[in-house]
Amino acid sequence: MAREKVAPALLDLRKRIRHSAAHVLAEAVLRLFPNAKLTIGPPTDDGFYYDFDVERPFTPDDLEKIDALMRESIKQGLRFEEWEVDRQEAIKRVADNPYKLEIIEGIPEGERITFARHAEFVDLCRGGHVWSTGEIKAFKLISSAGAYWRGDERNRMLQRIYGTAWESAAEMEKHLHQLAEAEKRDHRRLGVDLGLYFFDPIAPASPFFLPKGAHVYNRLIDYVRFLYLKNGYQEVVTPQILNTALWKRSGHYDAYRENMFFVEIDDREFGVKPMNCPAAAMIYAATLHSYRELPVRLADFGRLHRYERSGVTHGLTRVRSFSQDDAHIFCRPDQIAAEINGFIQMLRKSYATFGFTDIRVALSLRPDKRVGSDEMWDRAETALEAVMDESGLDYDKMPGEGAFYGPKIDFFVPDAIGREWQLGTVQLDFSLPERFDLEFAAEDGTRQRPVLIHRAMLGSLERFLGILVEHYAGAFPLWLAPVQAVVIPITDRNASYAESVKGKLQDAGLRVEIDVSNERMNAKIRNAQLQKVPYMLVVGDREQAAGKAAVRRRTGEDLGPRGIDEIRAMMLDEESGRA
Repeated sequence: MAREKVAPALLDLRKRIRHSAAHVLAEAVLRLFPNAKLTIGPPTDDGFYYDFDVERPFTPDDLEKIDALMRESIKQGLRFEEWEVDRQEAIKRVADNPYKLEIIEGIPEGERITFARHAEFVDLCRGGHVWSTGEIKAFKLISSAGAYWRGDERNRMLQRIYGTAWESAAEMEKHLHQLAEAEKRDHRRLGVDLGLYFFDPIAPASPFFLPKGAHVYNRLIDYVRFLYLKNGYQEVVTPQILNTALWKRSGHYDAYRENMFFVEIDDREFGVKPMNCPAAAMIYAATLHSYRELPVRLADFGRLHRYERSGVTHGLTRVRSFSQDDAHIFCRPDQIAAEINGFIQMLRKSYATFGFTDIRVALSLRPDKRVGSDEMWDRAETALEAVMDESGLDYDKMPGEGAFYGPKIDFFVPDAIGREWQLGTVQLDFSLPERFDLEFAAEDGTRQRPVLIHRAMLGSLERFLGILVEHYAGAFPLWLAPVQAVVIPITDRNASYAESVKGKLQDAGLRVEIDVSNERMNAKIRNAQLQKVPYMLVVGDREQAAGKAAVRRRTGEDLGPRGIDEIRAMMLDEESGRA
């Protein structure tokens, strides 16, 4: 599905509608629960929410009543008004609400403090509303859930109500259809249903991969290794726990330590690896390199650990323990364009393999929190922008979104139902080679600095697998499927023949199981379809006598009886189409 392109004016209108809907929601909650404490209620990319401090969680019946009260306010077309107050007046207005007081304390001196009103409802607010409640043409309350204040589990648990709001009923219906489709594809549910992985509080936000899930995971790594072999990468293995001195030298300790795990060993502090780049620098530094050897492309599938707050972790797409198809390219400055263009070609090939098209590209520039001099950033940004201009790819500039050590190019793709995901990234780094005093022997005999290119195609393998499960709705292509075929004997007397069919296909490297349960044939076929198995091979007396199997696809397509050699050739041909 093509990515929807939305005009800036429409995006602004949607933001104002959703911001206004959050105020109408808060008004309705206060009418129903007068003792509720208001906290925050921002618009989001596809809706809005508001967090409340209430005595008990909201029920579905509560949401129905809140919805009705919201519709009353919208029907009345109540005008929104915004006005500015001084800090003392603002504090006086919210004196009985500790959450609003905390928000005001966080507003820098000299910055405007504003409130907004519709009818009798007044709230601390940055502004940005539609003219009246009547301009909220379509909305729906989606759900309620617990949420910690400020996303910090050490704070009080609040109750959040989620909603969506649009400029028309048609646009909202389109969105709700996508939500329903997304729910059917939810990788957290499908992962359990298909026996791929599960989560347990014993290891928060860290998945346990079952044999089928581990198979898919490892096939992804095998595919990336296949591309590495063709594109001149060398794989390395590096430690997971490294002395804090390394992280201070790389800049991670100052810029990233709130996302790291630390341990004390022999009275010294060590950091659990959140990124591979400092270890890659250590490997490069271990050998003196000539200009003839560059570029050096080092790939590392080592496990990484980052402290993600519990409020933002989400299935496989936001975890604390993961691996990346991560690689670091050490090259001469004159090789930057060729290396990045080569990576982009490899990335586009990999995305096409998984059925991702219509790539959007963003050039992310220096953030406020960064390492390195402005001159270094100027060089890196100029170099990346030149590469992008020469590549012919359309791209958007994103000020402030770069990594703390350098600018980057990010690649976004829409999935099967149109949701956009950021997958690949390529980042240019002049800082780390400086910090680690990395050198190469130049053609004129001098020692010069290499440039470091950080890059990933799939990104976090955990996150990519979660995206793939939803993209395919669990129905993996044959080359990725953990079970490629199920042989289904109609009666017990066909069991021995079913074993021989399985054996012939397994000898060819295909992944095959036999359903020996006591279920009837139709139930076995249905079970295989629910497990998203690509092929069902039904064998009865007739098939056994002919040395064949009746072939069905998981889509319901009946291919009829086929010889075992023909089935094997057909499946191998389909599997080889992956690359």
